[in-house]
Amino acid sequence: MLFRYVVIFLLFSASVFSQDKYIKHVISKGDNLTAIAKKYGVKTKDIENANPNAPKILKLNSVLLIPAKNQPEEVKTTETVAEVIPGSHQVLAKETLWGISQKYKISVEDLKKANPLLENEGLKIGQQIVIPANGSQELQKPIENIQPELVEVLREVMPKETKYAIAKEFGITVVELEKQNPEIRKKLPIGHTLKILISKEKAEAFQASKANQEIKDTNSESIQVADSTTIKKDSTSVIRVSNHSDLINQLIVNATGNIGTRYRSGGTTKAGFDCSGLMYCTFGNFDIKLPRSSIEQSRIGTRVNTDEAQKGDLIFFRTNGRRQINHVGMVVEVVDGEIKFVHSSTHSGVIISSTKEPYYQRSFSQVNRILE
Repeated sequence: MLFRYVVIFLLFSASVFSQDKYIKHVISKGDNLTAIAKKYGVKTKDIENANPNAPKILKLNSVLLIPAKNQPEEVKTTETVAEVIPGSHQVLAKETLWGISQKYKISVEDLKKANPLLENEGLKIGQQIVIPANGSQELQKPIENIQPELVEVLREVMPKETKYAIAKEFGITVVELEKQNPEIRKKLPIGHTLKILISKEKAEAFQASKANQEIKDTNSESIQVADSTTIKKDSTSVIRVSNHSDLINQLIVNATGNIGTRYRSGGTTKAGFDCSGLMYCTFGNFDIKLPRSSIEQSRIGTRVNTDEAQKGDLIFFRTNGRRQINHVGMVVEVVDGEIKFVHSSTHSGVIISSTKEPYYQRSFSQVNRILE
């Protein structure tokens, strides 16, 4: 009986000695020797020596003996340690090997080599996997969803503008535009000031564009009214302007931009022009006011010979056997005595014609210079 107690005592003492010398660690998801060694403050070689029969690939829920000589007083949980292990990644829901490999800029094969268990068990939510040293450290940081700073800009509605065009200008939808400005849902009033919320970058680009446009408008205004005094000469007037050629080119571009628009008696809009209406509208777009009819327009400016005709001059005709002027166009080109002019024809609408055409040769009347 005494012998039995002695044996039990010895076994108990050995057990206590063993517990003092080693700590039992149960393998959980994502564990590897490197992580376990760091957790307990020992070397991986010490763990291997303490577990000579342990398989190279650790099995889930198996037990490892950890040398206790360097064990710190407080041991963090596996989950806590996993979060701070550098070079590791915690698997989230719906993540794939390919997605993780792209995140850290490494190959799927490198991931599998660093984590042999992945071949058999695959990815599991919450699992900690080792990221090889060649993985991008910058991408291990979580991506923050940063909302851009929005600022309010004011935009005045100009004639003939649409909600779609304004929305497109600011990179938003018509629905968003109406949501920010409920008063325009039924109608877009001309001159109304819109309040639009956009990113700071877009707002700066809009303000820069607006400033450039104001500079252009100022320059254009200086061209159009730089010296708007008129010189009376035989009951006619000539408008003297600076930067003469630039203004004439703009007038021609404006007039020819209406080519294809139909003829409409009394018309002065894109819906249709008559001949004098086209000239009235074209010059009016540059704050140069002409009389409304072709006969009245023929009485302003200075009459010049056909061989002196220049771009921007008005050219007049007496068509259909009329005794007085009843048709007008604007000279767009003069080459070898041929004058080409833009006008609104009753049959073809806004077109470019030539004085070499028999019809206009017969009906030609005069050329007037409006600008100098």
